[in-house]
Amino acid sequence: MSATSSRPSYAAVLRIPYARRTFAAVLVGRLSYGMVPVAVLLAVTRATGSYAVAGTVMALFGATSVSLSPVRAALVDRYGPRRALLPMASLYAVLLGVLAVASGRPGASGPVLGAVAAAAGACTPPLGPTMRAVWSELAADRGLLQRAYSLDGVAEELLFVSGPLAVGGVVQVAAPAAAVAVGAVLVVAGTFGFVTSPAVARMPGRRPAPKDGARQRKPRGPAGTVPPVVAAGGVGLSLGALDLLVLAFAEQQGHGDDVVAWFFAALSAGSAAGGLLYGAVEWRSGAPVRLSLLTAGLGLTLAGAGLAPNLAVLTGAIVCAGLFVAPALTTAYLVADAAAPPAARTRSGAWVNTAVNAGISAGAATSGLLVAHFSPALGFALAGGAALLAATAVGTAVGAGRRRGGAVGLEEGAVERAAELR
Repeated sequence: MSATSSRPSYAAVLRIPYARRTFAAVLVGRLSYGMVPVAVLLAVTRATGSYAVAGTVMALFGATSVSLSPVRAALVDRYGPRRALLPMASLYAVLLGVLAVASGRPGASGPVLGAVAAAAGACTPPLGPTMRAVWSELAADRGLLQRAYSLDGVAEELLFVSGPLAVGGVVQVAAPAAAVAVGAVLVVAGTFGFVTSPAVARMPGRRPAPKDGARQRKPRGPAGTVPPVVAAGGVGLSLGALDLLVLAFAEQQGHGDDVVAWFFAALSAGSAAGGLLYGAVEWRSGAPVRLSLLTAGLGLTLAGAGLAPNLAVLTGAIVCAGLFVAPALTTAYLVADAAAPPAARTRSGAWVNTAVNAGISAGAATSGLLVAHFSPALGFALAGGAALLAATAVGTAVGAGRRRGGAVGLEEGAVERAAELR
């Protein structure tokens, strides 16, 4: 089931048996995650006529989806992707269908919409973390795994750009509720194609504990999954604050909010380019060290972005900041995977994913205070400072691990597992 390559490349990743089929199917399902938030927001706004209700519904949906992600990932680790993901995806799709019907008529009840949205969020299948767990099984070579994770991260970045565009296409010919229904169909179709792939079907649930009392080998490393979770949270905090900071900067320069979308297109473009470049390089430094440096690079770039004299320079700074986003998150997933025991890979990746999303939500919530009380320049500095603080914490943990003689434990753990897979 695993594959190695003496010359890792993106083409080699896609040549792994069943990789193209598996990846294509899961991307169909994950496209739903790029569509549903925008579709639900538009549908609820049209049904209730209230931005406040729509915001509350989205907050409930996001809260249950993010907070319960490790729990859902633990179910995948315990029962295997096929037994866990299909029921989740089916229930998620049914609840989205109910939400589409309920929001398809004017005067819908806000509390009802909120309750259905919260229930749907609680059932969101962890397709991204599961796919990364599958990559760690398929790509035994560490260099190949880095490229697989980079490819996965770039694809996810593009999905979250194309998802809202797809919603825009649907609402040109139908009500926003129809886009919610399309999201439901996509997640069921993608999940079914994913779990029926031979690469996924062979992945069992958690193996029973040994009966002879032998101790299971635990992964070595200074702090387990804490450093990647901290780094991901810092990245999320910084990114979540960008929305209002960019808007405040544009208004300060005498421009309207219509230019804001271009900044986020620039961020996504930079992130995609950075992710592809990162995955193509043979790095000599360890992943934990790279994680600290990449997170710091994002923080420094964002802090400097606030000093831009005009929108053109700010756009360039945002592109440069994006160059660090996908590489930082890719490295966080690599470190988390190396630190996790085989029976907890999905859950380990889900914690990183949860940290990013929680950080984005917290950053968005606090950015209003930044805009209200500080200049955009100082707001950018504080947003970048969140990533710098996380980078410092990760660097401190890595340094402490080295002093204890376990600094390379994360890397060695990955190599040992690769040998086991072969």
